Amino acid sequence: MNVAVFGLGYVGAVTSACLAQRGHHLMGVDVNPLKCDMIASGRSPIIETGLDDLLLQGVQAGRIHATTSVSEAVAFADLSIVSVGTPSLPNGGLDLSYVYRVCEQIGQALRDKAGPHVLVLRSTALPGTTDACGEILRRAAGRDVHVAFNPEFLREGSSIRDFDQPAYTIIGTEDRHAEAALRELYADVPAPLHVVPTRVAEMVKYTANAFHAVKITFANEIGLLARQMGVDGRDVMSLIVQDTKLNVSPAYLRPGFAYGGSCLPKDVSALLHLARREELSVPLLASLPRSNHVQIERVADAVLATGARRVTVLGLAFKAGTDDLRESPAVELVERLIGRGCDVRILDRAVQSATLLGANREYIERRLPHVSCLLTDDPESLIHDAQAIVVTQNQKEFSRLLEGVRPDVPVFDVAGIAVPAHVRVQGVAW
Repeated sequence: MNVAVFGLGYVGAVTSACLAQRGHHLMGVDVNPLKCDMIASGRSPIIETGLDDLLLQGVQAGRIHATTSVSEAVAFADLSIVSVGTPSLPNGGLDLSYVYRVCEQIGQALRDKAGPHVLVLRSTALPGTTDACGEILRRAAGRDVHVAFNPEFLREGSSIRDFDQPAYTIIGTEDRHAEAALRELYADVPAPLHVVPTRVAEMVKYTANAFHAVKITFANEIGLLARQMGVDGRDVMSLIVQDTKLNVSPAYLRPGFAYGGSCLPKDVSALLHLARREELSVPLLASLPRSNHVQIERVADAVLATGARRVTVLGLAFKAGTDDLRESPAVELVERLIGRGCDVRILDRAVQSATLLGANREYIERRLPHVSCLLTDDPESLIHDAQAIVVTQNQKEFSRLLEGVRPDVPVFDVAGIAVPAHVRVQGVAW
């Protein structure tokens, strides 16, 4: 395949070299003639392990060329990859002027070229950017252009290895021609290939980077607390990452409801008390309780926004399979709804007020003293009379009950339950 790569920085240079190694023919494009001269002579414009050798091999094989001319590159290519920079503006936003300018130039060049053309945005950009690029391209070209987003996950210093052995390849597009072209481009890359909506692909890149930033900050704050207590945080984290069932796994990484129960709130609170006592600043950990409460507020606000006053809550304990109500986010949600004038009814087979004991009983009597009046064992009437329903637990019984919900009744699913097709389901964090 003939490919033009616009922008010969870290991403563009590595992408060009690695695709050429796989037999594709590359035309690198950059406004800087020095970069083009270096690429064309097989020299890397950046410091990156192995890149000089890979570029030289591509040039000697006749598969890598470079130019400052957009029209020359477009005339050469079946597919254009945009990998120009998206630097930060002073206000923290993205400067997309380089991306949009290149798309405009490619579109204008396409006026002089017949046949289909695929544009792939590889620059890191927020959801909606690829759609905007498509509009610019089509307006400039005066015809249809196939568009996709293909996020890169290359780390400086190991980018060639990351390109050759990725965790996955993501193609964001609703265009079958663009999808087919990218499948061909990455046909011999040994990794799962996922085709997703364009905006999902754009968001995945930011989510991955934010997650990496959270992990680094989390480890640093834990290390700070550990050090203050005479513990080596590296020893702690080396054990934490060995748990691949919960700690380093998909567990707890689905958008939904707030955390609760007898452990997480109490233990986070204890760590924050330790930090205050030792006068240590741990902003990430300190943000957890507030963010958790805000999630509960979001659900309550979403329910109230419907105008519903008879609200059914399916699940009161902090998770399915237990009667533990301590710090359950569902309890706080019910409190908020009652406080705003809602008539709330609850179904939770595991929770019977007469059998609650000890700290569990004390907690619910303090938070919801009339809980026995709210609980019901008549699920059919509970569903029939509801003006809005909130599902806080993923239980098969709740899925069956939702089959009887009227299509006009909003169902707020914060548990990821299987919902019948006719149900008007709404998420809060999804």
